[in-house]
Amino acid sequence: MLNLGILISGRGSNMESILKSIKRKKIPINPSIIISNKSDAKGLKIAQKMGIKTEVIESKNFKGSRLEYDKKIISTLEKYGVTPKNGLVCLAGFMRIISPEFVKKYKNRIINIHPALLPSFPGLDVQKQAIDYGVKYSGCTVHFVDSGVDTGPIILQLVVKIRNNDTEKTLSK
Repeated sequence: MLNLGILISGRGSNMESILKSIKRKKIPINPSIIISNKSDAKGLKIAQKMGIKTEVIESKNFKGSRLEYDKKIISTLEKYGVTPKNGLVCLAGFMRIISPEFVKKYKNRIINIHPALLPSFPGLDVQKQAIDYGVKYSGCTVHFVDSGVDTGPIILQLVVKIRNNDTEKTLSK
């Protein structure tokens, strides 16, 4: 069975959905570690309540390069058995771009959950982009991570209709 490491930065809603699916045996994977780059990420408490180990590797005051930061994340993943051979890394609201070296080490072992239908609206503030642009449909994309931003091969997409009264907040739910 694969070991899963989930990287988060905030409230952890995607992480929570993943963990609940694992608990219901819908996803056959071992949730090994949740890593956040923010000590106040609400998702950390959710994971702890569900009995999943957590670690914080603060990015805000990290002394060193992006590569050195990513090496710290990699060593933490490996400490919990999330290796390129028997692990999967999920970026679930992780608001940092990972280094090409990280992507190369975990080639085809990193997935991202993006709250839009890629290739439309990559990057940040995607719900606002969709509403401002006036599209009638948005959704969610799960894709493999490559060295670009939200450019990796698509695994799965789900579509939602945008209602006339939707806001950035309601669309993000």
